[in-house]
Amino acid sequence: MSKTFAVIGDPIDHSLSPNIHSAAFRELNLDCSYIGYRIIKDELSEGIESLKKIKIDGFNVTIPHKIEMMKYLDRLDESCSIIGAVNTVTNENGILKGYNTDMDGFLEPFKKRNMNLKNLKILLLGAGGAARAIVAGFAKEHAHSITIANRTIENAINLVNFSNKIGLNANAVQVEDIGNSVKNYDVIVNATSVGLKNEASIISLDELKSKTIVYDIVYLPINTDFLKRAKEKDAIIIYGYEMLLGQATRAFEIWHGVEAPYNAMKKALLGVV
Repeated sequence: MSKTFAVIGDPIDHSLSPNIHSAAFRELNLDCSYIGYRIIKDELSEGIESLKKIKIDGFNVTIPHKIEMMKYLDRLDESCSIIGAVNTVTNENGILKGYNTDMDGFLEPFKKRNMNLKNLKILLLGAGGAARAIVAGFAKEHAHSITIANRTIENAINLVNFSNKIGLNANAVQVEDIGNSVKNYDVIVNATSVGLKNEASIISLDELKSKTIVYDIVYLPINTDFLKRAKEKDAIIIYGYEMLLGQATRAFEIWHGVEAPYNAMKKALLGVV
């Protein structure tokens, strides 16, 4: 029997998820389809009802619904409860269960490289939606400490409180106060949207030590200015598309119960970006 999946959000036309999942269905000969479904900010309740009516088998959730969607779930995976946001939903006979694949998706590229994050010092740029899942990921992997740098210090402080609560030692700074301190970190992550429009790196990487792990969660363009500057300093680079793939493969496995065809999904993604 044919199954239908979707991604909901607004805007939705830029989403790469339909391409990635459709490639996986083709690779494994699954009788499934995946659509982008635009639901505007104030119409989430009606949107979910219409998805239930067509008996949608599962869906991804993107901006602006990742927190609001929590209200409409019947069950929550632990990842969802910790992070306080949802991005993947299963529908079993009208029972909606929520998951958050951001944390696993974020950690996946480290695992693929056999990198151990234990006792490493982290600098995280940004304190928005994705940052919370990233902090949870570093806590899970027993990093040493995390510095959260944000333009709005209040948001950074909120995230510091969350981090300390789940057992990862944290402190907050304003982005403009980072200065030369980049040399004190083992891993630097850009979780802001700076780079999406080809803007210059949000911080100076002049003092970056070689072999520092530098990770940008922006996936378009693939080579942001932040990553280009990191490469010049001989950093170890992790691309945003790798997190996107990690999230997609995890969602695929939640829905289908089989291992996702990573290479087919990667090829489809890189063919588009």
